[in-house]
Amino acid sequence: MTSLAATIAQGAAQPGKSPTAQPVAWIRFTDAEETFQGTPYIWLERTDLSLNIDVAPRPGLTVELLWGSKRDERGATVTVNGVERPFVHGGYQGFQWVELPLPARLSGDRYEITLKKAQGKAAFLGGARVIASGFKPGPEPEPAAHKIAVVLAPPVPPVAFPEMRAIWDAGPPPNAKPLSDPRQEAAFRLAEKHGRQANEQFYRCRRFVDGWLKQADPATGLIPRNLTRDRDIWNAKDSAADNYPFMVLTAALTDRELFEGRMLDMLGTETRLTSRIDRLPDTWSFSKQDFATVEPDLASIIFGGSEYVKDGLLPLTEWLGPSPWSARMLGIMDDLWKHAAVPTFRGPIPSKNVEVNGEMLQALSRLFWMTGDRRYLEYAMRLGDHFLLDGNHPTRDFQRLRLRDHGCEIVSGISELYAAVHFAEPKKREAYREPVHAVFDRILEIGRDERGMLYNTIEPGSGKHDKGICDTWGYNYNGVYTVYLIDGTEAYRDAVRFVLGNLEEHLTDYHWGSADEYADSIEGAINLLNREPSASAARWIDSEIRDMWRPQQADGVIEGWHGDGNSARTAIMYALWKTQGLTIQPWREDVRLGAVLDDGKLQVSLIAAKPWRGRLCFDRPRHKLQMGLPLDYPRINQFPEWFTVETSDRCRIVNLADNRETTFTGAQLHEGAPIALQPGAEMRLSVSRLGR
Repeated sequence: MTSLAATIAQGAAQPGKSPTAQPVAWIRFTDAEETFQGTPYIWLERTDLSLNIDVAPRPGLTVELLWGSKRDERGATVTVNGVERPFVHGGYQGFQWVELPLPARLSGDRYEITLKKAQGKAAFLGGARVIASGFKPGPEPEPAAHKIAVVLAPPVPPVAFPEMRAIWDAGPPPNAKPLSDPRQEAAFRLAEKHGRQANEQFYRCRRFVDGWLKQADPATGLIPRNLTRDRDIWNAKDSAADNYPFMVLTAALTDRELFEGRMLDMLGTETRLTSRIDRLPDTWSFSKQDFATVEPDLASIIFGGSEYVKDGLLPLTEWLGPSPWSARMLGIMDDLWKHAAVPTFRGPIPSKNVEVNGEMLQALSRLFWMTGDRRYLEYAMRLGDHFLLDGNHPTRDFQRLRLRDHGCEIVSGISELYAAVHFAEPKKREAYREPVHAVFDRILEIGRDERGMLYNTIEPGSGKHDKGICDTWGYNYNGVYTVYLIDGTEAYRDAVRFVLGNLEEHLTDYHWGSADEYADSIEGAINLLNREPSASAARWIDSEIRDMWRPQQADGVIEGWHGDGNSARTAIMYALWKTQGLTIQPWREDVRLGAVLDDGKLQVSLIAAKPWRGRLCFDRPRHKLQMGLPLDYPRINQFPEWFTVETSDRCRIVNLADNRETTFTGAQLHEGAPIALQPGAEMRLSVSRLGR
């Protein structure tokens, strides 16, 4: 427990001054470790905060908190002189003084206030003050009589899933026959550790699904936007785009009955109820059992449909292949362009919004290859011409370019289109080459700090930037690396290697904010690590994934808003890295699967607490077989490929317990090699490619 009373700026009304012209008492958390927009703050995710205010409660006094928000809602459980109540506020960017509701009657000779994390996104605070009626904002006075003492205490450790720690924290079981080759033995020891790490991710994701299904609307079965202010609505841009798809993916990996039942039913219900303009979805009110607004707002509906396609249905399709979810995606995409009404020199586009246009560039570039439908490439090139050739260039014509979420989409979108025309329209590739490089050259010139981290926003013309770094740094570097793959620009590859090399040393203790921000940052690292291996970056990812899960509650809900699904998305990416893309069916919470690629061989560890029979399923080159992509370039929200086998490949699997060998075709491995596990005994399999 730490007291900051002597080290943080604080003050009170000075003798002889009007008590209504300045605070009765005040404090700024100037020595706090974390800063947002230049304001140091204390974050309730990391600590409980107690304020002991040397002022007797009386009528006419108000307690205010300097409440932080990142255009979201932040919550806390607040106890004032023994009376506890929840408090939620936000929706703006930065800090605002917010009045703290006080109990009608307060006992005691001082204010004793404790703030703790509540369900949802944890509050972060820059200060506190007591003011009297008639207070007028102005310079805060020098320290004087009335003090605010601050005490920080570590929050009570989360109680979520203590029963699973015996699995996640356990070491490997003793081997009956240790391997004579020390290198191979070390590889299997690491594979076993990977199995525990992957098991934790799948288990937490499965519980996340359980937690949110309990919050579903009884009448429709749809999940709400969040568990606070917008509990009454389902919407496309949040509920559908960010949360529901990764409930679907979790079920596909861990509960096929749930996947084929309730998850599919939710898709059918959503399509039937919420499609408002042709197949474009609109916000649904549970209390009305009707649309939330009387009249449709086309711009809002297009934004929601674009988010649903790119953030949710497209990642699902990259993993699942053709499915009812891919059919829903294509229907929405077709109607987004059917109703495109924003004029450009090249023809109408769906929106003026940079985020929507970036999402369209990404989705269209992939859907062209997936379907072979030339329309999608034509739409994408219409957008490409608009931004690269017609006076709307992101770094020549934009006054500000946002590199974090809700802006960075255009950066990756341009690179995806560039990859598409490289293979499908070489003349257009030549037209785009110089303006595409101009985008990435300027971002790398003015948009990154000494660690390679990217700023939230840049002003391309002046070279100015804000002070903060973005959690979506990896999303932008996806574009940088894609252009390297196309044109061989070594400076772009060097930029990616540089930022990966700095993660462990410079970012291990950095606080990203919400679990969703951790998820985006980790995802970027995993996706780039897949292309450029880095041992230090791998250790950083292992560290950060624990911070991402810290808010998860015992019921499985993480922070209680649509960003919870993004945590599940990144956790699955992490787990598939630790299994090298292998999965088991049926999944069970006590079965641990981990793998390591060592000297060309895949070393696989399997352990179960109880007898288990099932299939060990291998990944395929999904970018080619399911998406039709000619190149596996890095993509936002993709699930990277690790150890993959083609349908016509052959692989030999050796069970090291008895050296029994079995040969499988790639098609057989996609369906799954049969496996039987005995309780507590580690099965070690060594997989070798045999060619075709």
